Amino acid sequence: MEQIVNTLNSVIWSTPLIVLCLGAGLYFSIRTRFMQVRQFGEMVRLMLSGTKSDAGVSSFQALAMSLSGRVGIGNIAGVATAIAFGGPGAVFWMWVVAFFGASTAYVESTLAQIYKEKDDHGRYRGGPAYFIEKAMGQRWYAWLFAVVTVAATGFLLPGVQANGIASSMTNAWGVPPSATAAFVVVGLGFIIFGGVKRIASFAQVVVPFMALAYLLIALVIMFLNASALPAMLALIFKSAFGLEAGLGAVLGLAIEWGVKRGIYSNEAGQGTGPHHAAAAEVSHPAKQGFVQAFSVYVDTLLVCSATAFMILSTGMYNVVGRGGEMLVEALPGIEAGPGFAQHAVESVLPGYGAGFVAVALLFFAFTTILAYYYMAETNVTYINRKVHRPWLVFALRIGVLAAVTFGAVRSAEMAWTLGDIGVGLMAWLNIVAILILQKPALLALRDYERQQAAGVDPSFDPEALGIRNADFWRNRE
Repeated sequence: MEQIVNTLNSVIWSTPLIVLCLGAGLYFSIRTRFMQVRQFGEMVRLMLSGTKSDAGVSSFQALAMSLSGRVGIGNIAGVATAIAFGGPGAVFWMWVVAFFGASTAYVESTLAQIYKEKDDHGRYRGGPAYFIEKAMGQRWYAWLFAVVTVAATGFLLPGVQANGIASSMTNAWGVPPSATAAFVVVGLGFIIFGGVKRIASFAQVVVPFMALAYLLIALVIMFLNASALPAMLALIFKSAFGLEAGLGAVLGLAIEWGVKRGIYSNEAGQGTGPHHAAAAEVSHPAKQGFVQAFSVYVDTLLVCSATAFMILSTGMYNVVGRGGEMLVEALPGIEAGPGFAQHAVESVLPGYGAGFVAVALLFFAFTTILAYYYMAETNVTYINRKVHRPWLVFALRIGVLAAVTFGAVRSAEMAWTLGDIGVGLMAWLNIVAILILQKPALLALRDYERQQAAGVDPSFDPEALGIRNADFWRNRE
């Protein structure tokens, strides 16, 4: 079974997917005239504005929900695995993915807003399955994405987050994985049975607080290790291009792992962010596209960089070569994961490092599981538009709780491999779709910027732009 899973993962995450992810980001950056740079100020302004309604959440709540999906195990253990298997240069390629991926996030999230709809309970729903059906007209493709997303976010990816929580708790306090699983399942069940509004309310409080606390600790460590920062930055850039002695053998792996873990962390192009984007109450789809593009920066350029800088500035990491040989071994016997960050903080703040990272990872990963559940529920809702099986949502909730329990006690390697398969399948389906369906998102960008230049609060009229099947916006009062 393990061999089959590893083979499948290597096929999905082959060179074509790496090229597709980077190429799509570069292409959308050019088509949007690098909106991720030009509209940076507008991104920040929109993030703090907006209102919620009975049908939708505010822009900030949608951002918090999105960040809860982006900021998770990938920002701590994911960065560690990228460094362990791709060398310090993998961090540079994570930055590249984030910069170009911001434009990809804009396109997919704006499409989700354009083609969103209200479900049977009057709440906004949307995402790739919805815009694939409405804009492309290929219902089979939409169903394929929906089924793959339910499998990935409902059963494969939650296990990775739970495994990271359990591992960090064991490292910090010796807590058995089974005890951690029980604690997480109880808390998770209380929130997901409360509905999307409870998820949004929880995320908007927890995510910003923990992200700021984590960044603060990272700044303290970098301040105390200030003398090591120039050499650390040089190491990242040299390793990224195979110029660092002893690490040249992992040049190709630096790109592969940087892209893989970059997408796993910031999710640009994966098709997860659009689900949260569609839930926002905004006057123009591009507004939430801007906000979601900004969330990619927050995830990778801030939180992931904080983890990387802590690990690399303290030298608390291992690097494994292609043949399994150790190129760098500062932590003998410690597998790639939360342990790198825990030892990094512990080396500067003895007695506090392991516990702090464990708590941060608990909140990051817990909110990510919530975000995954919301994505899975949105796709079950899409499926239910035709099959009308209300029990599917209940079955999903039970399945997510079971996946968390199983993930907490299985091996980290298997958990990550299954998670990578889920991410890879979604990325293949979503990026191909948005490359085909990009035109409405680009039209929305031009329309927004035209109204922005005129000094008015942009509003959206799909008929005037020649965008068809945007039923929500056409019928909006």
